[in-house]
Amino acid sequence: MLKKIVIIGPESTGKSVLSQQLANHYETTWCPEFAREYLLTNGTNYDYDDLLTIAKGQLALEDEYATTLENQSQTMLENGEHLPLFIDTDMYVMKVWCEFVFEKCHRFILDEIVRREYDLYLLCNIDLPWVKDELREYPDIESRKKLYRIYKDLMTNQNVPWVDISGDYEERLKKAITAVDKLL
Repeated sequence: MLKKIVIIGPESTGKSVLSQQLANHYETTWCPEFAREYLLTNGTNYDYDDLLTIAKGQLALEDEYATTLENQSQTMLENGEHLPLFIDTDMYVMKVWCEFVFEKCHRFILDEIVRREYDLYLLCNIDLPWVKDELREYPDIESRKKLYRIYKDLMTNQNVPWVDISGDYEERLKKAITAVDKLL
């Protein structure tokens, strides 16, 4: 049975690195963030409607990875074992992005937050050093703190178990593995 684990948090908090490390550790796969490829292809001058396109692309990518992994795992798993799929970004990230940048959110995104089911969230803290790249927008510490608080409030007010992931890359991986092991 597939277990979906979402890695979320503000930009430049090690979400993609952690997703890949966890997939390697558990010998499974991870679903990358659709927005990164979309913005690299279409440019960083996005508007509100682009975020809806990105959200739909993220969900389609997640569904594709989940279906592929489920099909592969049907013959591999016995005795009620669970195979994890690590997902870099979900609709909570899209909600935060919409509201932080445009002060509103698409109804589709809100509906998908309610509809989608996940087994665990790993919330990446802002304690890693900022790494600049061509897509990141909020290097200042006040924006990063504000975004982290928004994510933490979302996690606190929903029903899926979640774990705060902090420390250096090695500490983060250890905390994440401990949380995932409890789930599996």
